[in-house]
Amino acid sequence: MTDALTPWWRGATIYQIYPRSFADSNGDGIGDLAGITTHLPYVASLGVDAIWLSPFFKSPMRDFGYDVSDYCDVDPIFGTLADFDALIARAHDLGLRIIVDQVWAHTSDEHPWFIESRSSRQNDHADWYVWADAKPDGTPPNNWQSVFGGPAWTWDARRGQYYMHNFLKEQPQINLHNGKVQAAVLDIVRFWLDRGVDGFRIDAINHSMPDPQLRDNPPAPEDGRIRTRPYDFQIKRYSQSHPDIPLFLEKVRSVFDEYPDRFTVAEVGGDDSDAEMKAFTQGDHRLNTAYGFDFLYAPKLTAPFLKDALSRWPAEQGIGWPSWAFENHDAPRAVSRWAGDIDAHAYCRMKMLLLACLRGNIFLYYGEELGLPQVDIAFEDLQDPEAIANWPLTLSRDGARTPMPWTGAAPWLGFSDARPWLPVGEAHRPLAVDAQEADPASLLHWTRQVLALRNATPALRSGTITFLDTPDDLLAFERTQDGQQRLCVFNLGTGPVAWRPADADRWQGQLSTGRIADWNFAPASGLVAAFDHSE
Repeated sequence: MTDALTPWWRGATIYQIYPRSFADSNGDGIGDLAGITTHLPYVASLGVDAIWLSPFFKSPMRDFGYDVSDYCDVDPIFGTLADFDALIARAHDLGLRIIVDQVWAHTSDEHPWFIESRSSRQNDHADWYVWADAKPDGTPPNNWQSVFGGPAWTWDARRGQYYMHNFLKEQPQINLHNGKVQAAVLDIVRFWLDRGVDGFRIDAINHSMPDPQLRDNPPAPEDGRIRTRPYDFQIKRYSQSHPDIPLFLEKVRSVFDEYPDRFTVAEVGGDDSDAEMKAFTQGDHRLNTAYGFDFLYAPKLTAPFLKDALSRWPAEQGIGWPSWAFENHDAPRAVSRWAGDIDAHAYCRMKMLLLACLRGNIFLYYGEELGLPQVDIAFEDLQDPEAIANWPLTLSRDGARTPMPWTGAAPWLGFSDARPWLPVGEAHRPLAVDAQEADPASLLHWTRQVLALRNATPALRSGTITFLDTPDDLLAFERTQDGQQRLCVFNLGTGPVAWRPADADRWQGQLSTGRIADWNFAPASGLVAAFDHSE
């Protein structure tokens, strides 16, 4: 529930769909847009506000759509532009908004821009990518390293120069400092907004403008973390996070302001992501929000860690609006990282209630409402190029991208009539949608109940947050808006915790999970209690 003055996205719940893995409509083992459209009523039933679609654009699929060869067309494996139009029309009929991924840091090496750019040093797209001469000894221009391993430079004999790539060598770096490139990107923005999309999730935006002087990155000091890639040995001072990025985002925002009720969220990772997220969302002339990696790779969820992350986004003038995700397509499933010896079902119930109580937008990853664990993918079945290159030290992203389990008894869990592009998770079979629909005590039904509470409670959706003093394993905070207050308490430890707020008598329990009796909280328990000054 939002008032007329609050934008729809402020406090929204956004459901991420990885198109390859959600639903296959044509029996080729790969999910597609028509499959998503068929299941939109299910998504709407969850109580989410919007869907974020990971890339479905034309691509050679070296990085499964994050290597775009045509920003304004649908890859045939996912369908056609007409299929997308049908999807967005159906979503809007159901009250769902559609957010699409945009990848502006790089293209595919099969994009027409790059094909022309690499053909010579004098052509219309010659400086649309980051090119540089070799050092006198023939080595790369500087010491920058790729996220996926090895130098961030590949030699191209046709131009007699190196081109930069922050990720795969098949993902050449766009020169977004170039005004013509910026204009082309803004044309892409208009193309999708004109087509009816409700917003963009902007991928790896802090990678979009490297230092034009190509200065070497300094070495990173030892911090106790295991380094699995050369990339981990550097402070990325010059290869990313250029101060001109926020200025370009202002141009993006100016285009968005031509269209009512649209939304932008940036993905921002890295060592200084907090400062960058705030810079990218500053004021009302840049992006609406950003989400980083606070929880996506955390091996354990603790009360102090959560409190620290949430406290960095106070409700103060000049501080942007945060967004949070516990899972996504790049990170291991949260229940596999966090539950430990605690019952997985109980932990997932607590985790879902906690996410719904956070101040900011919240993102649900497909299958998170079912409590799906990470799938262990054998090396011979891996598709993830990063995992293949760094096996076995880098955990495969494929384990969080496996097919959605719709029907537990079906050979491929109802995802497809053919062998899927990734193996199904056998541990997902009893968690399939059909089984959980039939069980009133399932996590699926709990998710609907939790999101209904959030949607009906302005204090939870967009109110302020105030933390209370508690024992270390307990997280307690109050959410407040317009005289409406909610007390939220969660036991994130492995043992019971007794704690009683000073004003305990005024709170009336509204929704709880786990064993809670007289302010004694069992592990993986959570409580939302109500007190309304207006009542």
